[in-house]
Amino acid sequence: MLISHDSRRALDVVVDLVNSAPVGDQPDGLSDAQALKAFMSRHHIGATELPGEQHVAAVVLLRERLSRVFSARDDRAAALIVNELVAMGATPRLTDHDGHSWHMHYFAPGCALADYLAANCGMALASLIVAGERNRLCHCQAPDCRQVFVDLSRNRSRRYCDGRGCGNRLHVAAYRARRRESETEAG
Repeated sequence: MLISHDSRRALDVVVDLVNSAPVGDQPDGLSDAQALKAFMSRHHIGATELPGEQHVAAVVLLRERLSRVFSARDDRAAALIVNELVAMGATPRLTDHDGHSWHMHYFAPGCALADYLAANCGMALASLIVAGERNRLCHCQAPDCRQVFVDLSRNRSRRYCDGRGCGNRLHVAAYRARRRESETEAG
């Protein structure tokens, strides 16, 4: 699947944003304006003003909507959510900044942070749905993990997130179990 630089970056933002939600003993990754500022810095998101608590509240609401796209029962349900996101403030325009060739931006210059994220992330998710690739939106299959990821592997074979070493941890556990089993049979 051919995916543009901006769409890839937006999908990375979607994943990081959804995975910032508190789960179990994992704290909220967007607990305050400072955490939101760090998130923006990590993803090179500029803003016309420093994020405040009102921005945090709006982005947390957006995070909940984005997470529903990963859990949508079918493409139609996912499309309804994505359409809501895009309607929050998409303003398509062509741009050729920072040495990149002409490409689309989906947000108005100077728009609110949540509107920027909704438009940009919503359009990246929309491109997956349009391409018939919504099945690339995945939940980690490790039993104790609730992280999401976008599987951009050629054969759609990825099963685990990268965040906590889930795949490696499970492979090591399976190896050790096989080793114990062979030692028991031999002994």
